[in-house]
Amino acid sequence: MTASDLFRRLNSYARQHPLYSALKAFGRIIKSMFVLRYIDDVELRQAIEKQLNKIEQSHNLTCAVSVGNPRELVYAEKYEQEIAEGCKRLIKNAITCWNYLYLSQKLEETESSEKYQALLHAIANGSISIWRHINMIGEYDFSDELQDSIGIKPPKLID
Repeated sequence: MTASDLFRRLNSYARQHPLYSALKAFGRIIKSMFVLRYIDDVELRQAIEKQLNKIEQSHNLTCAVSVGNPRELVYAEKYEQEIAEGCKRLIKNAITCWNYLYLSQKLEETESSEKYQALLHAIANGSISIWRHINMIGEYDFSDELQDSIGIKPPKLID
């Protein structure tokens, strides 16, 4: 039986059903074991905090990309809301892609093994969702004549 079938069936029963009570108690055991492990294990707490910081950085990027109040839906139609959300997602992905291209180029240009390892460590422990180097309220030229002022080279295509 799939989990969705089980829960659909359990929802049709009373809350006092023995299987429902047993699954609820089992869930409490798993949650309690995790909480105890979280309290005891410093490395687990640090790893969770690190991931939460990356998620928070991503949320901050969403707020930076949004114009006005990002939590307020200013469009009445669902279609317009989807377009606005898609545009935000596209801009976030473009910033993230640019960051990856820039960091990849920096890794390729690094000649010293120690600097390479230090940069690799910083990338692994940092967040790719940074935007302080992006002009969020400027004009952008996407014409074909545009030259990259940073010097990011096009990716090497494999034949």
